[in-house]
Amino acid sequence: MPKIPGPSPAELRRDPLPLRGRTALVTGASRRGGIGYAVARRLAAYGAGVYLHHHVPHDAAQPWGAEPEGVEAVVAGVREALADPSATVAHGPGDLADPETPAQLIATAAEALGGRIDILVANHALSGSDGTLDTVDAAMLDAHWAVDTRSVILLAQAYARLRATLPPRSPGGRIMMMTSGQDIGGGMPEEIAYGLAKGALASATRTLATALADLRVTVNTINPGPVDTDYLTGDDYDTIAAMFPAGRWGMPDDPARLIAWLATDEAEWVTGQVIDSEGGFRRG
Repeated sequence: MPKIPGPSPAELRRDPLPLRGRTALVTGASRRGGIGYAVARRLAAYGAGVYLHHHVPHDAAQPWGAEPEGVEAVVAGVREALADPSATVAHGPGDLADPETPAQLIATAAEALGGRIDILVANHALSGSDGTLDTVDAAMLDAHWAVDTRSVILLAQAYARLRATLPPRSPGGRIMMMTSGQDIGGGMPEEIAYGLAKGALASATRTLATALADLRVTVNTINPGPVDTDYLTGDDYDTIAAMFPAGRWGMPDDPARLIAWLATDEAEWVTGQVIDSEGGFRRG
């Protein structure tokens, strides 16, 4: 068989809108200070239509609180970044602790985005309700499993079923999951339930990538390291910042740039990977 020649000069040039015509569902996009918001804006700026999932009661119960100006401000910020005026920005709530919600969310988002979802970014997570090995209990373990792990697998299942109905020449699909560096350094001994649930996602990455390969879907998991999403202040904030060679925390747009690239055709040969994007964070 003759060797396939390299890309033409025209093919080597980057499309300024590499996601034009694509659609994305981003979960956990309820605050402008969060990673989900940054990811949604990047995808929109690359040309994609985006559906934003949010669960405001979760943030309202946390020390940082819900978005002060409401979900409408989040949606407006994503719409402002939209590069393709014909693309859709839609949103809706969902409690992913409910096992029925993942499939319902995929169906709702697909309908809003014209019948298909090309990119799934499972960014949501449960914060708090955790403890050390001595204090963690069954309720904490179950709560984190339900939100941080089970819901992501069920989202991937519903997404795969949707992809299986699409025409063969549809663009390749993408799933990006989020983990938290629980397998690096000393782990997360203060957050046993969260660390276990996120570790399960990292472990499942290769399995999901294999399961979805025949549907032309890549699956990758991102560990963004410590990201400033408004959850820490004062001396503790400065201590963490000093552990980065750059002297600053990761910002939401740092993982968003990686996720947006993984969503493009340039990343079609990358799958089954857990990617650390931590800016050289030093754990000790």
